[in-house]
Amino acid sequence: MKQDLAIEAFSALSQPTRLEAFRLLVKQEPDGLPAGEIARRLDVPHNTMSTHLAILSRAGLISAQRHSRSMIYRVELSAVRKLVMFLLKDCCNGQPELCAPLIDEISRSCSTSGACCG
Repeated sequence: MKQDLAIEAFSALSQPTRLEAFRLLVKQEPDGLPAGEIARRLDVPHNTMSTHLAILSRAGLISAQRHSRSMIYRVELSAVRKLVMFLLKDCCNGQPELCAPLIDEISRSCSTSGACCG
């Protein structure tokens, strides 16, 4: 991942409502959620939520698919994986054993939550 794309993703996630929406969608993988349901669960006006979802979408972190009259939003797990790898690319100065606890914790978290960056 290029630095400018990582910065755009982090910028999109740096606002509380967008971060909450992103985390909610991670929990809903692989089914996703309609925009109205996201707004309802986060108690955010629909038009405001649409703006936040558009920012996350432009950053490549989520995508939307029309289903009847609703837009279903899902996390782009490949983008999340690239973002995590961007952060960990130079991890531990070439000593993978130092990163093992971090990788184990990520694996446990994915197994426990049912959503992962697979």
